[in-house]
Amino acid sequence: MNKIAFITGATSGIGLATAQAFANNNIDLIICGRNEKKLQELQQELSQKVKVTALCFDVSNNAQVVASINSLSDDWKQIEILVNCAGNAHGLSSIQDGDINDWDLMIDINVKGLLYVSRAIMPFMIERHKGHVVNISSVAGKQTYQNGAVYCASKKAVEAISEGMRLDLTQHGIRITNIAPGAVQTNFSLVRFKGDAERANKVYEGFEPIKPTDVADAIVYAVNAPAHVTIADIVMYAAAQSAPTTIYRN
Repeated sequence: MNKIAFITGATSGIGLATAQAFANNNIDLIICGRNEKKLQELQQELSQKVKVTALCFDVSNNAQVVASINSLSDDWKQIEILVNCAGNAHGLSSIQDGDINDWDLMIDINVKGLLYVSRAIMPFMIERHKGHVVNISSVAGKQTYQNGAVYCASKKAVEAISEGMRLDLTQHGIRITNIAPGAVQTNFSLVRFKGDAERANKVYEGFEPIKPTDVADAIVYAVNAPAHVTIADIVMYAAAQSAPTTIYRN
């Protein structure tokens, strides 16, 4: 019987790469996102390899989270792996000029969304005394950078939540992994700069950034570690990057 993994943010970036990597490792999937069309396309693609179910909901809406997860059959509730990939960055500005709507989006998705989904799934793992939660943080959670205070704060919260989960859940046989990537080339910058493709593309010029598949490889490594091993924390930088905002470009 295959393990079952629940992945938020599964239709793009790291979440998509992780879903594909898990399918290649014979892990059945519950893929989650807000774009129903993309979810259906991904479900069709991955169903060639493993069993897949799709849930369309907004992680920042707890009522949607609870209703969606409760709608799963008992068989699908045997979730062994939770990967909290859903996240976002909105805007890049000084704290005094920050847009409150941007702040709300980052806190609601990066922090509250992770909590809502985890809170709904952790009881299944506790009951079975088995599970693994993987939280996608960021190097921004390790070191604050200028004009990114609230985004960095949201990722520092993920770091603290991961530590707290480990303290509370290890006794229940649940492993916690926190992964903090650096510059990953996804639609991250396009969202941050509100669709300004020219500005977004400049973020990745002059060096080779991390690929979503690189992070997915780290997640697969963590969840496949021997049962007596917990990969607690992974920090990933591009080879040309030495700090969140320090990149040596050609």
